Amino acid sequence: MHLRMLRSISSQVSHVLAPHTSNSRGISSVANPLPATFLRGGTSKGIFIRRSDLPEDPAEWTPIFQGIMGSPDPQYRRQLNGMGGGVSSLSKICVVGPPSSPARASEVDVEYTFVQVGIEDGVLDLSGNCGNLSSMIGVFALDEGLCAARNVDEQNQLATVRSFNTNTHKVIDTTFPVSVLGGKHIPVLDIPQVEMAGVPGKASRIVLQFVNPGGARTGKLLPTGNLTDTLGLISDTDSAQSTIPVSLVDATNPTVFVSSRDLAQVLGFKEDLLTVKHYSSPEVEALLERIRQAGAERMGLDPSAKAQPKIAVLSESAGDADILIHAFSMGVLHKAVPMTVGLCLGVAAGVQGTLANRIVSKARSSRPGASQGDMVKIRHPGGVVEVGAQFGEDGTVLNAQVLRTGRRLMKGVVWW
Repeated sequence: MHLRMLRSISSQVSHVLAPHTSNSRGISSVANPLPATFLRGGTSKGIFIRRSDLPEDPAEWTPIFQGIMGSPDPQYRRQLNGMGGGVSSLSKICVVGPPSSPARASEVDVEYTFVQVGIEDGVLDLSGNCGNLSSMIGVFALDEGLCAARNVDEQNQLATVRSFNTNTHKVIDTTFPVSVLGGKHIPVLDIPQVEMAGVPGKASRIVLQFVNPGGARTGKLLPTGNLTDTLGLISDTDSAQSTIPVSLVDATNPTVFVSSRDLAQVLGFKEDLLTVKHYSSPEVEALLERIRQAGAERMGLDPSAKAQPKIAVLSESAGDADILIHAFSMGVLHKAVPMTVGLCLGVAAGVQGTLANRIVSKARSSRPGASQGDMVKIRHPGGVVEVGAQFGEDGTVLNAQVLRTGRRLMKGVVWW
């Protein structure tokens, strides 16, 4: 009953407001306000828009998405003039539609493009995917009638939606609880099943599974073919150069992994004593950005693209977690961990010889009963998350998975 009322109200609002298509930016063919849904997926929030409501050419999305998010905002970095929240995890948009080709339609139910909107400069970055918001693609698709659920488990009231991400050209499955209303499967998100770090309370269990996640951007799990690489770093202030070992891994999204111990040595610290305060300092942020850009070049990626690759600092973790991570997104320390980075770490931990694998193996060797095949317990500033990866006999990554929760926040129209 509530869903029918919500749809009726939304339909009435759209009917009244959508015809006003003129705007100061000169894109008269696009409704302003624009039909949209505001959703939380994992530890991110974003605007979800149907592909059919946008210009065919993605080059025309820039003023629309900037207006929605309130970017660029170089002075205040708060995006108060839009829906953004002043941090990368709240400045995101997903464009969702049916499969774009008959061949793809036989394999997936829906496809989507993820867009990271720059807070200060308003630049749209389509170079990677968002793991957190990926967990809500299936929910949005069913709510909007873009597809029907596949592999429905009527006994356990679960449904799976298979999506294709255009950024990484990868397939992602989301499985979540459903109920039946009017002969259709409706996602149910408020069952108190799972509590995830960074989000208060329990909600329905969403299983997010990335199929064949290796080589999302570069085509290779290890873009350079090496388990570790040594990067040369030239100082911004003089010609002095130092080096640092990294692991360059491309699974779900390409990531540069560096150990906190090695980072501390480059900074001139005698011991591995880096804290959150250090990671938030301009000196460390600048150094990590140099490492990220050097890693991007080595991976064959554009070093000027701020969203990809990501960079994360790895440390040994106290307690029952396998590893501690401090991840950076758009140059800023993430308050939790971008889910694609967490999944990439879960894959890297299973590749013998990487920095991640060395730390995880050491942690498990000192913990009775721990197995190398267990889910990887990752501690981050917001808590602990468990990720898993399955490998084929030839070492290829078959899939990577994680549990998420999500919530519908708003459905209606958004001004741009």
